[in-house]
Amino acid sequence: MLALMARPILLLVLLLSLAEARAQTPAASPSAAPPDSPAPAATATPSPAAAAASGAAVTTSGTTSRVTFSHVNVDGPYIAMTFDDGPSAGSTNNTNRLLDLAAKKHIKLTFFLIGENAARYPKLVQRELAEGHEIGNHSYTHPDLAKMSDAAVRSEIQKTQDAIINASGYRPTLMRPPYGAMTARQRQWVSQEWGFKIILWEVDPLDWKEPGSDVVASRIITATRPGDIILSHDIHSQTVDAMPKVFDALLAQGYKFVTVSELIAMDKGPVTKPKKSPAKSAEAAASPFPLSKFAPQLE
Repeated sequence: MLALMARPILLLVLLLSLAEARAQTPAASPSAAPPDSPAPAATATPSPAAAAASGAAVTTSGTTSRVTFSHVNVDGPYIAMTFDDGPSAGSTNNTNRLLDLAAKKHIKLTFFLIGENAARYPKLVQRELAEGHEIGNHSYTHPDLAKMSDAAVRSEIQKTQDAIINASGYRPTLMRPPYGAMTARQRQWVSQEWGFKIILWEVDPLDWKEPGSDVVASRIITATRPGDIILSHDIHSQTVDAMPKVFDALLAQGYKFVTVSELIAMDKGPVTKPKKSPAKSAEAAASPFPLSKFAPQLE
């Protein structure tokens, strides 16, 4: 009888001993690395100055900051019409004529000003801003910046900033290099120093060659697509003469004119352009206004 009673007691003691032994055994850490595993090497992040010197885009919080724009990926029929080298006054009164037309059509434009002209015609600078248009820096004397020293480039840009600020109190945040000529390294340090977006173009009617107002208008109307930045010059009478036809045709197609900064604010990011079909390529080769949209080479 005593032997039968002792068996459950012995079994209970054995179970209690096993539980106590498990509680005293330390648990293995799943994240512990083997003692001989080398620590991961640190990745050096280049400074903004070093990135600019290499011509690479500067990164902020893991995202690449886009500096240069010629076309913007947008939802909707939005375009930016831009005019260089003004303001223009004198006997032709080109800039005032263009502003009158824009006001009549209720459209907004962007003007890239030469510093000398901004200093010469401050009231035109003031009018452009007062009527809701945007102003950008286009250098002081229209040189080829890509062939100049950093000091000379800095002088051209800063003198133009000063001229525009003195004329209107406005500080531009856009810059277009004359002829579109600026190296990748220059674009980076210029963007960093002044906070500029560098603005090129997608459509160039070569109006500076003065081929006639009808040709200028046809080239712009044929080549324009949503998201395009269009180049023209308000120092040429033929260009201003072409604008009634340009504005009417593009408005009739449903396009909406916005400033460059407004267009950039709509940017959906980079898009891969589909390859042209053989039929489209043949059409482009045969057309007097190629689908290449007069890529920026000369201004």
